[in-house]
Amino acid sequence: MRADKFPNCLYLAAENLPPPRIFLFLGYVYSNKVHTLVSQEAMEKRQSPQFRGMGLVVLMLLCLSTTMPTSVSIQQEGGGAEELVSSQPRKWQGRVIEVKGGPESVIWIVQLSDLHFSVHHPERAHDFKKIVGPALKMINPSLVLITGDLTDGKSKDLLTMKQNEDEWIEYQDVMEDVARRSGLDKSIFYDLRGNHDNFGVPVIGGSFDFFSNYSINGQFGRKGNVNSVTLETGDRKHVFVGLDSTMSTGLRGPTNLFGHPTDQLLSQIDSQLSQWDSQKGKSITKISFGHFPLSFSAFSESQKSLRDVFLKHSVSAYLCGHLHTRFGKNLKRHHQSNEKFLSSHRYFQLNMHQEPSENTQNCLFQAPPIKEFWEWEMGDWRKSRAMRIVAVDRGHVSYLDIDFKSGAKKTIVMPTFPLDSRFMLTSSLHQMYGCQHMVPFSFETIRCLVFSVSPITSVVARIYDTRPGSPLMIMETTMTKLVRDISRGDIYAAAWNYKAFEDPSPDRFWLQIEVIDVMGRSTLSKLRPFSVNGLSAKISWTWKEFFVMGCQWAALYYPIFWSAVYLMLSILLIPKFVLMFSKKQYSYKTFISEKGLINCIAWVLLDLCRVHVVWFGFLGYLIYLVSCPWLIGQVFTDGGNRGYMTSMGWLLKIFNSREKHDYIGSPDIMVVVLPHFFFVVIPSILVAGALAAERGIYKEHFLSLSGKKEDNDSSQKNKRSGKYDNHRHRRSKFDFVERWIRKVLLAVCLVIFWKHFTNCKALKKAYEMNPLLHFPVYSLAIPLLLACIVYKTRSIQ
Repeated sequence: MRADKFPNCLYLAAENLPPPRIFLFLGYVYSNKVHTLVSQEAMEKRQSPQFRGMGLVVLMLLCLSTTMPTSVSIQQEGGGAEELVSSQPRKWQGRVIEVKGGPESVIWIVQLSDLHFSVHHPERAHDFKKIVGPALKMINPSLVLITGDLTDGKSKDLLTMKQNEDEWIEYQDVMEDVARRSGLDKSIFYDLRGNHDNFGVPVIGGSFDFFSNYSINGQFGRKGNVNSVTLETGDRKHVFVGLDSTMSTGLRGPTNLFGHPTDQLLSQIDSQLSQWDSQKGKSITKISFGHFPLSFSAFSESQKSLRDVFLKHSVSAYLCGHLHTRFGKNLKRHHQSNEKFLSSHRYFQLNMHQEPSENTQNCLFQAPPIKEFWEWEMGDWRKSRAMRIVAVDRGHVSYLDIDFKSGAKKTIVMPTFPLDSRFMLTSSLHQMYGCQHMVPFSFETIRCLVFSVSPITSVVARIYDTRPGSPLMIMETTMTKLVRDISRGDIYAAAWNYKAFEDPSPDRFWLQIEVIDVMGRSTLSKLRPFSVNGLSAKISWTWKEFFVMGCQWAALYYPIFWSAVYLMLSILLIPKFVLMFSKKQYSYKTFISEKGLINCIAWVLLDLCRVHVVWFGFLGYLIYLVSCPWLIGQVFTDGGNRGYMTSMGWLLKIFNSREKHDYIGSPDIMVVVLPHFFFVVIPSILVAGALAAERGIYKEHFLSLSGKKEDNDSSQKNKRSGKYDNHRHRRSKFDFVERWIRKVLLAVCLVIFWKHFTNCKALKKAYEMNPLLHFPVYSLAIPLLLACIVYKTRSIQ
């Protein structure tokens, strides 16, 4: 059936009809097709005015049915949630869940990430099934978000990375069990692809795309890369937009590390975040969630980024995973728009809090809001057994990370106001408070959520003043439960005079809440600083945290790559030109007579130029790395056609494209390219130059100790034999003692060789290659060049 034979109204009908009406629609289309094939007489009958009139009526009814509102109710335990399928087209508006039951002022959801279920580590799924189901039953969230890396997709030695269907079957079974144990409706679970879930998947929807078959999103038909759900309470809408930015053509690891948002994806995210903007009445809180941090997200074809979209809509937070906890606990980042945005911020951000270049406080009533958002990367389930609760309390967004490594929790305490001044405050709150624009009712109480398996008997809030040097408790107050007939959870509040805690220091006052249950068990929340006037406490990243969160690697790859190439070309070519055109001779003698850094560098590099075979070998190898394929590897799970990896990306025949070959996997290939440059090639060039220079030193010492000097005294001829014996003794001693520099350099050569060998071994297993057939130049060039320079410098001849 050709698409151009039917009016556009049919497409609208087919896209938006519920399942029963789709069957009627398909029956109608099928009957028309059968009539077409039966006889020309039937066709002529269809062309009659009566038949056309009947067809028009049917089409009008079908099109009308797409605009009729339909609703489906899903009642949860303890108040539950009612889902309203909007009458607007799904293209512009996602699912809407009406959150019923108290407390009305707050909603909370749960985030999990980086589960990495593996056939080699069954304890991950076992602990997940044992802990998460009961924890969700206790917390009773309105949504459960699982932000990627559902399965591991790695071999036992961690070197081969491709899909394993057994892991996906295990994931499906575990999630069924968790949903059953938690008592939550399975439809409120939203899972996303991570890069591990995309290893070696040649095409979405293909036989190796197990995510589409076994994930919760796949089972509910959420096929798009963007899915949104709105939690609606009496006075506020909370929009959650999930995004899948994994590669459309999934490579095997390790060159599958980055998110790759497209212009189409960014446009869809923009549409979903703005779906309620035109409607007045209720305040809107916007939160997005995905797998990749922005530091590991590439730019789109038009050089736009997720950051641009999030700033446009001033989302409250972007929730993500991917990095785990091995890089640090403070993997958070505050983004803020700035008219004088420094170009360096495109490449890196030095501090967790991005500071504007000028004072952004604008107290005009119609002043535009500050464009900003928080990025909160969470820990992993894989090793850390981490879970996160995110709460929105009257527009104030906060989170609590829970560590289940020690087992299940009996009680969880989550303060929701005041906010932690280190990781949660925004410039907008500071501006609102500083301008005294409607300081909201929400400031008048301290509030917290309490989740417990046992009844609670006491909740006490304590505030400490750190100005004296050590924390001094200055306030202790009992918190009371806000009770409703139908409750989704327990929120406690205590009145306070918030103005008494105004202070120019954002971390002077600290809050802690103690909860005691009926069994007498005491649970304390973590001490956290707060600032009622909206000032942010500054937290510095460690160097590892800055490395993974502060650096925009997609933007840095090519500047670093070409800087390394130009450095190596300079090391090789500049000394060669000096040797060819300069009259001054740089040697060990020159350095001894005219000590200086430039003379030292020139002497070392010029000595390398004099070893012509090695010099030309390094130059040719560098040209090869820049312009030729490095390796020919198997990039998909199924063992199909191989791809060619270059410094610009993988060159593959893209599916559904008969003529075009595209580079994919950039900047992901940096995990292969940059370590090879900085830990193998550049050290090899420098060591080769040092070995050549060491030979020059040895030659000068040898000549200074030998008898090869002009001597006109004939009386010395009779003693030449004795001097020769003495010299031979001293030469042997020099060979053993004085050439210690060479021995150190040989040890460095062994370290470089070992690093290169481990890299080759990892690539061989990752892409199923034979070093001699699929990457001979990459694997053999450096060992051969190092062996050559070692051989050439073994003696002075």
